[in-house]
Amino acid sequence: MVHGTGRRIRKATSAEGAGESGLAKLIELHALNSFGDMLITVALASTIFFSVPTGEARGRVSLYLLITMAPFALLAPVIGPLLDRLPHGRRAAMAMSMLARAVLAWTMAGVITGGGLALYPEALGVLVASKAYGVVRSVVVPRLLPSRLSLVKANSRVTLAGLLATGAAAGVGGLLHLIGPGWPLRGAFLVFVIGTLMAFHLPHAVDSAKGEQRALLHAEMRGELRGEVHGERASEDTRAPKASLRTVGPSVVLALRAMSALRWLVGFLVMFLAFLLRDEPIGGLRPTLALGLVALAAGTGNALGSVLGSWLRTRGPEATVTAMLLLATGATAAAALWYGVVTVVLVAGVAGVAASLGKLSLDALIQRDVPEAVRTSAFARSETLLQLSWVAGGAVGILLPLNGVLGLSVAAGVVGLMLLWTVRTLFRVGLRRRPTAPRVA
Repeated sequence: MVHGTGRRIRKATSAEGAGESGLAKLIELHALNSFGDMLITVALASTIFFSVPTGEARGRVSLYLLITMAPFALLAPVIGPLLDRLPHGRRAAMAMSMLARAVLAWTMAGVITGGGLALYPEALGVLVASKAYGVVRSVVVPRLLPSRLSLVKANSRVTLAGLLATGAAAGVGGLLHLIGPGWPLRGAFLVFVIGTLMAFHLPHAVDSAKGEQRALLHAEMRGELRGEVHGERASEDTRAPKASLRTVGPSVVLALRAMSALRWLVGFLVMFLAFLLRDEPIGGLRPTLALGLVALAAGTGNALGSVLGSWLRTRGPEATVTAMLLLATGATAAAALWYGVVTVVLVAGVAGVAASLGKLSLDALIQRDVPEAVRTSAFARSETLLQLSWVAGGAVGILLPLNGVLGLSVAAGVVGLMLLWTVRTLFRVGLRRRPTAPRVA
């Protein structure tokens, strides 16, 4: 039965040329990565969150955010550019991120029972290694793209594999936790050791930087470049770069801002609802049941967004990402106005759909508007910005008072403001079908 299941999984991941291009190996590696990360999440949640009263748990998670998220906020802007300068070592970078988490998981297994301060620096290391993997993975997908697949569909397939693995790991992690609090971490150690070996089995094309250049997501020309006039080239003295996001084209900037708002909302909901539903269960439900329903809705929404993204492909990505932001704003506002079981579960599911489909739309715009020579760099830098947005949303969620109407009203206000900005930009940019010829470095 195991052999037959493995054969069916390999057949699904290798469909439409993914086996020949090497994308199937990346899909399997990403599933393993998601499985290991979820095992660590189960171990940390059971120690920091579920094993103590709500007040103490909030203090522990606040401490976790302070010790892990704050340094990560400083490190995250460095991760993308640093990996961007190592195009020939991407397989090694992915393997090292796996190996680092394997070592940290084994170390954390020995100290997790006490939940002391020694746990937090190790958790920071896991977080940084996981995000570094995410940045490299977003860069690698275009290098392994089969001719029969669009980038959106390929990313959808990778994301869906990760979501399925996460769901399976949640159950496995729960069973391992019954043996002891350190056993999910020991399981993660084994998973990441296997992942370290699998990373080196990715095709050599992953390490190829042929034809690539670096994209400047933060550079604006102070003056106009003087083009060739009567055969005369523009002088180098006329170039004066300044920080901005405009070099990747207005449509990509629009989608990046909208996705930042959606990632902010996801981070906010994760932290805010986790404490709110434990402290004040809704609809008379037990806290664990309420949290389970919200987690199920969010996971289902993510999977649905991946499936819809595969079907929609690249049809009107600017309109799609704007519609997702509109949908998320409406659902969050409805949950604030009519706070209850149905609306809270709904906002979790809608946020999952919007974030998943919005990310695929952003990928489509980068594929369409950013020249191939700088596309991988654009993916790396945009992913770093999105990770920082999640961190910012989570920080707000942990700091707000545990009042459902207040918290969801704040969230609706933030995404609503970003929606107005996005709609205004959409009217100015319009729906483009051709690349916008962005400037590159």
